Amino acid sequence: MPQEPGPERDDARAARRQQFAEAARAERPDLTLLCLLIGAEADPALDEAGCDAVQIELDRLAGLLPYAPAGGPGAWARNLSELLGTRCGFGGSPADYRRLESSLLHEVLRRRRGLPILLSVVWMEVARRAGAPVYGVALPGHFVVGFGDPAGGHVLADPFAGGRPLTDEDAELLVAGATGEPLSAQMVTPADPLEIVLRMLNNIRAWAQARPEHSAVQLWALELSLLLPSHPARLRHERAQLLVQRGEFLAGAAELEEYARVVEAVDAAGALAIRRQAAAARAMLN
Repeated sequence: MPQEPGPERDDARAARRQQFAEAARAERPDLTLLCLLIGAEADPALDEAGCDAVQIELDRLAGLLPYAPAGGPGAWARNLSELLGTRCGFGGSPADYRRLESSLLHEVLRRRRGLPILLSVVWMEVARRAGAPVYGVALPGHFVVGFGDPAGGHVLADPFAGGRPLTDEDAELLVAGATGEPLSAQMVTPADPLEIVLRMLNNIRAWAQARPEHSAVQLWALELSLLLPSHPARLRHERAQLLVQRGEFLAGAAELEEYARVVEAVDAAGALAIRRQAAAARAMLN
């Protein structure tokens, strides 16, 4: 697909980002839409027709599920596992962590491979369309899905493993392997859509940070994160440092000084150190 001319591409990106910011501030954020807008940052060829195709595919998959199965949460989990894990082949492997496509919803639907959180999004969006009581569970290091009542009868499943059901002991082992800490009740509470989106963007940032040739990917993932209503303040510092690393010294210095003003009230020494970084960035132009 031919690329748009520079100014038109910039206008399209600005429009997408405006849409992303508005969607993130909606009363009920649309997780699929937010994921698709992330995908469009990575893949400018993902146009309106491509986004519609994703919605149609999610609807199609949901239509293959039996409605209100007998057996409660366990039946929903088994049906999703049979459809998405066994019949459709959705799942993941360690190799998927090395691909940016594993963090992009439209690519995960196409390849049927992805990171745990994106596979969980597919499961949640298909199950939600079919009327299932489904929610995401942001276990440290490994995202999974839950069916039923989070505070009562529920079942956890691991889409990365094709929908393998998780016992409490399985969840404890996942958390212990990722953090060395015991499983807590807070860890299995439902994740809201914006928490999911921020975690997805964190994964993209981490992927790009390990690959300096993809600093542009790290930058747009940071910039989308900063459009969310709630985000760690340190991301502004990370963006400023990245701009300097990319040779955008004046923009990076200005961002550093702005961040210093934000932190000065609570950390005067830290603000001073950040201003020194800004001065050093400006000196690189001399």
